[in-house]
Amino acid sequence: MSLLAEKTQRPGLAPHTDSGATMVPDKSRAERTRSYDVADFPMPSGREEGWRFTPVDRLRALLRDEPSGTSLEWSESLPAGVRLGTMSVADWRASGAPAPGDRAAAIAASQSGGVAVIDIPEDAELSEPVRIALSGEAGDLVHGHLMLRAGRFSKATVVLTHTGRASYSEVLTIVVGDGADLTVVSVQEWDDTAIHLGQHDVIVGRDARVKHIAVTLGGGIVRLNTNASYTGPGGSFEGYGVYFADAGQHQEHRLFVDHAVPHCRSNVEYKGALQGHDARTVWVGDVLIRAAAEGTDTYELNRNLLLTDGARADSIPNLEIETGEIAGAGHASATGRFDDQQLFYLMARGIPEAEARRLVVRGFFAAVVSKIGVPEIIGHLMAAIDAELQGSAGGDAQ
Repeated sequence: MSLLAEKTQRPGLAPHTDSGATMVPDKSRAERTRSYDVADFPMPSGREEGWRFTPVDRLRALLRDEPSGTSLEWSESLPAGVRLGTMSVADWRASGAPAPGDRAAAIAASQSGGVAVIDIPEDAELSEPVRIALSGEAGDLVHGHLMLRAGRFSKATVVLTHTGRASYSEVLTIVVGDGADLTVVSVQEWDDTAIHLGQHDVIVGRDARVKHIAVTLGGGIVRLNTNASYTGPGGSFEGYGVYFADAGQHQEHRLFVDHAVPHCRSNVEYKGALQGHDARTVWVGDVLIRAAAEGTDTYELNRNLLLTDGARADSIPNLEIETGEIAGAGHASATGRFDDQQLFYLMARGIPEAEARRLVVRGFFAAVVSKIGVPEIIGHLMAAIDAELQGSAGGDAQ
């Protein structure tokens, strides 16, 4: 696999902006619009920096500011002590939750009709995950709005799954109290006709630790924007992702880590595989280290594996650094074809080609999937990746 971009910012260097070769930034991430008001976001044309990779013409229904009147089927499994409630959109705004960053999120927030709220108590240490299953059946237009709140010094895992058919736009606000340890796993296993637009905002408390894991294995169009910010020093954000795009699918993952307070850490690692004609993935990773964020330590990595001809992966890491007083900052991106040397090594030992390909791809994903930490979910996802690989048998392997 050839390396497209790999750079590291070392302590003591002057402030600078570092962007991937294919990126043409319109403005600093600090200056981009965030607003609760849909009117502040004009209908995108596809030429805007935030939308230039996205098939906007297929999203018109979700970009019209109209109520849907429908909802996804919802089921939950809540460990003892975890509470499920509701909140008005007005109260959500008043809570200081981050404002939407694009038109789709602003519409989802305003048209959702209310916010579902899951509260994990202070000091709780959950032995079982919080599980929320969302499913669509009729392909309806749906606006969703969920807030997760992890109390101080709690430790928990939350798993969100998405299946079925829908045109779904969501806002997910994750508030993590001081000293808490929270893992959030969002799994997208939609039918091929589904559309999913999401904004996930992660607010990391003082000395808190958060893992956000996105797993995208289905859907015609999936576009997730994950944003992380910090309320006090000592916070840690880890963003992991696994995605597998088949013919005709568009999967887009955008991350923005906003380091505005000192002595915080972030680490981002996303891996994707593509197979089939017009399979398309986009990964954009933005990290902003503001002048006050001395002692920041951050790194972001994206790697993509092209399994057949006709697939395309765009990978754009960006660093914007306003202070030289940091512990470290860097990024790396690589997109390449299947490793023939690895295949030859396995086949020379008597392993059939199809099985050898499966082993290589499983190894490519396994390190990220294992970070979920829930054995049955790990097993399910690896089985789903194996099922995706079955579809490549008839393609033009590289």
